[in-house]
Amino acid sequence: MLYFLGAFFVGSCAYIFMRVLFGCLYTIRPDQRGVVTSFGAVQKLEEKSAPAPLTGEEKERYEYPQVHVIRPGGPYFKLPWQKIHKVSVTTQAVDLSWDPSKAQDTIEAVTKDNLTTGVNGQLRYRVSENNLYPYLFGVASPLEHVMGYFVSVLRERIANFVDPKGQSLLAESELEEGDETQMEESAVELSEGVSINDLRKNLPLLNQYMEEQCRSTTGRYGIELDAALITEIDPPREVDRALSAINSTRNQVAADISTARADSEQQITMSARAVEIATNNAQSEVAPLRELANTLSTIKSEGGSPCLQAYLRNLRVPLFRRANRIVQIATAHDQKGGPTV
Repeated sequence: MLYFLGAFFVGSCAYIFMRVLFGCLYTIRPDQRGVVTSFGAVQKLEEKSAPAPLTGEEKERYEYPQVHVIRPGGPYFKLPWQKIHKVSVTTQAVDLSWDPSKAQDTIEAVTKDNLTTGVNGQLRYRVSENNLYPYLFGVASPLEHVMGYFVSVLRERIANFVDPKGQSLLAESELEEGDETQMEESAVELSEGVSINDLRKNLPLLNQYMEEQCRSTTGRYGIELDAALITEIDPPREVDRALSAINSTRNQVAADISTARADSEQQITMSARAVEIATNNAQSEVAPLRELANTLSTIKSEGGSPCLQAYLRNLRVPLFRRANRIVQIATAHDQKGGPTV
């Protein structure tokens, strides 16, 4: 009996020893980082993390220490009362509609026109290796906090969004007096005037704004936003049909204006070409007369009037050959001097 009790005790001790031994060994994958805590306390470093883009009292509220980070490798050994926290540092994606407290397919937001619209998209994020303390010990669910912060900033931006191009067109400095072309273009662009259309046209600008506003999530929650991809903005069906009609009318107006402008430019080009042709024809008719006048002036200046009369007489000879009838008119001088041949 004592033998069996001794064997059971030795086996239990060996089992406990092996469980503790192998339970104290761990490895860290290449896409992971580890943090060890002893009775819930983490090993802090003297150096501080880089200052996050925070303002005011937020700098003091979210001032977290640096912790000792275990790099990929292993096996490592920890004591039985220590706990290893493994964190994946790969880039991950999550839908904007993700919410652990409720199931939803889209996020609702109100525009400046008081229209309730649905917003869909994705967030790409990764855990900051230099800010593991706020991610592990700052809040219970850092990703949920990040999503709530992002959605609140997104709704505030959608509610106050104004198309920067349309706003610049409204400025008086942009519309110069007498510039009819610019006035027509402004009228076409301002006919859009609907916040949902403005949002759809400026999705890259909206994504860029959200990325800039959410840079503070690294200092707040230890999560870096890699990209914000807002892909869909869906208004209610009734509003969508009205917007389709507005866009169709706007496109038709723009097409009519483009056609009229092309026709006018074509007419102007044809008129300019006709004027150029008429000018060239007139110049071609005037050029021989000017050349003949220069030739006669040169002959008279060099040879005098007798030479000019001889030139004219010789010039008439080919004409006499082609004439069917010649009429000669005698002047008073010829009558006094006698008959002329």
